[in-house]
Amino acid sequence: MKIAVINFSGNVGKTTVSRHLLLPRIQGAELISVESVNADEGKTTALRGGQFAELQEYLQTVNSAIVDIGASNVDQLLFLMQSYRGSHEDFDCFVVPTVPPLKQQQDTIATLIDLSRLGVPPSRLKILFNMTEPGRPVEQTFYLLLAYLAQHPIAVPNTACSLGANEIYGRIRGIKSDLGTLARDTTDYKSLIAKAKDATEKLALAQKLATRRLASGVVLELDACFGALDLHALSAGASPTETSAEA
Repeated sequence: MKIAVINFSGNVGKTTVSRHLLLPRIQGAELISVESVNADEGKTTALRGGQFAELQEYLQTVNSAIVDIGASNVDQLLFLMQSYRGSHEDFDCFVVPTVPPLKQQQDTIATLIDLSRLGVPPSRLKILFNMTEPGRPVEQTFYLLLAYLAQHPIAVPNTACSLGANEIYGRIRGIKSDLGTLARDTTDYKSLIAKAKDATEKLALAQKLATRRLASGVVLELDACFGALDLHALSAGASPTETSAEA
């Protein structure tokens, strides 16, 4: 399974979706970051947008990959996909995260249009409704995007494919462990807190306990969202060359 995570807009959660939703749930997948600047100290392989030929070649050598495409590289990457005809078929699907602000919804529409024009069929365009608000229906929050897709069915949205805003993502910034690992932590923090010698140590342990509790809840949400993406259907479903809808 090879997936591109893409949106013309920044700050829609592409890296969060790549690292915490997709990577832990796709066996053997590698995370590849297409960024102008490699600021990641982890295991991510960083490529510049202009190295598209190298990216294509590398994708032929691996079975599974998550390609996180930075907003500053989307224009160039899509242009190169036009030059390398059929290169979009290297990806089983394109996951397009979006967030409530109207500017980001407009950028999401533009992203879907360009991918559709490349020949990506609706079944391979997966919209992820990110940072949803508790108690507010996705249909209400993302009315602009959904209204456009109702008139121009270049993608088939599933509003169950959504993630709420959560402070856990801020807490784990810089931590190498994924959310699943944090949620499975069996450390008895309460016992350790009781034995801690000073307030600073107690606070550090309490923060780890709170992070585990948050992670446990978010992992369930991530599991549900991943199921709603229905990626397994792509392996048994239509071929990458099926006709796409016109924008």
